[in-house]
Amino acid sequence: MTHTITRLIPQTPKANASPLAPTDGMLRLPEVAGVRFSAVEAGVRYKGRLDVMLAEVAPGASMAGVFTRSATRSAPVLWCEDALKGPHDADKPFAILVNSGNSNAFTGKNGFDSTKMLASRVATALDCPENHVFLSSTGVIGEPLPADRITAKLDTLASTLSADHATEACAAILTTDTYPKGAVIDMTLDGCPVRLMGIAKGSGMIAPDMATMLVYLFTDAAIDQPLLQDMLSEINAATFNAITVDGDTSTSDTLLLAATGKADMTPITAASDPRAPAFRDALHALMLDLAHQVVRDGEGATKFVEIRVTGADSAASARKIGMCIANSPLVKTALAGSDPNWGRIVMAIGKSGEPADRDRITIRFGDLLVAEHGWVSETYREEDGAAHFARDDISIHVDLGLGTGEDTVWTCDLTHQYITINADYRS
Repeated sequence: MTHTITRLIPQTPKANASPLAPTDGMLRLPEVAGVRFSAVEAGVRYKGRLDVMLAEVAPGASMAGVFTRSATRSAPVLWCEDALKGPHDADKPFAILVNSGNSNAFTGKNGFDSTKMLASRVATALDCPENHVFLSSTGVIGEPLPADRITAKLDTLASTLSADHATEACAAILTTDTYPKGAVIDMTLDGCPVRLMGIAKGSGMIAPDMATMLVYLFTDAAIDQPLLQDMLSEINAATFNAITVDGDTSTSDTLLLAATGKADMTPITAASDPRAPAFRDALHALMLDLAHQVVRDGEGATKFVEIRVTGADSAASARKIGMCIANSPLVKTALAGSDPNWGRIVMAIGKSGEPADRDRITIRFGDLLVAEHGWVSETYREEDGAAHFARDDISIHVDLGLGTGEDTVWTCDLTHQYITINADYRS
């Protein structure tokens, strides 16, 4: 089923906005029943911009999440992992507090203490248990979080919560992003209107090993928590876990999904419910769109690239080969220069360590046959490959000719601007 997705576009686009940013959509995110948002300027690191957001989710909601598997994951991630385990009070709301500019990662006891203190303060402000509070921080690693700047704004955050402030919340979680990433799907489940909405941040340090970056999804659908968690984990593998910008996995990657149950429907409690596949398809579409938006805003990106691997020994093998191609600096710089250097793709396949037979590999750029039978195709013309690589959206298809394993990943090119952004990141 194809879903109509409406994307958030910036009211005032940045001068350095990615050339791949959405150009049509909505200026403000719509309301999702059962969720309220607020955002403030706290000066955590940035000056003169929103940098802390608070979301309040109605009592009785189902919460699901996935988090980075980094061995150096941040204190907020560790807190969220524990908070998600419950038990939860059906009569109390949930909260999501996010700050940008400082990741509160690799900050020792200070990181844990500031995280626990913030959870306690938010719990008091919203009258909920501490394990109903989910925390995320994104930004510089290794610097103590100035938590006092956040607590000084908690009263304002709590008092300004509003169902129509999701757009401001989306802006507050950004770091090196050049545009806010938000999307909405409206659908019906057995005649009942249901809305799914998501916001995301991510531009660099993107090679998720769970979910990605920071992503917050909200729906008014009624879904039991175990089923919601199963759906999220499964879909995540084919969306956020299938993208890469630079091959680096963040210490702070967090993906949370809240289902408020405010839609006028009986709850979906099992995968066998005929409404479950329809909801799952919509959730997949929303997550994939946000994942693609993150890639399109990759630091310095000028090309969006889909890499499809088929005929592999297994799906896992196809994923590894796809990621080796996607993360190869030589492939990515060729993409940046519109140089259809298919030999670099052959190199990346070989270095993956996965089963491959030179004489069975087929490579295509879009519909263009590039190489087969261990050599360049007789019909291939370099100018045709260059024309495909000159596009904003590029498709690379590799068939190994070995088995039935297949997978698709997405990435972007690597340009001088990526170096500029990251060389100056802490300046």
